[in-house]
Amino acid sequence: MKVRIGHERNTAIADLLDRALSKGVVLWGEATISLAGVGLIYVGLKVLVASVETMHTMRAVHRADAPLLDERGA
Repeated sequence: MKVRIGHERNTAIADLLDRALSKGVVLWGEATISLAGVGLIYVGLKVLVASVETMHTMRAVHRADAPLLDERGA
């Protein structure tokens, strides 16, 4: 199966999956079910999809940029 990306490029699903895993993809969505203007149910979803190698790289970069915390975590 081929998926069209851009104007003139075709890419196989395997290539798209490889790119997504090597770069990382964030899926973020939310929905609220309300009745008469009153929110009854809220559903939020945040998913990060990446390869293990990409996650280790992201974690290392985050740790290098993170400020130092005191004993309380503040």
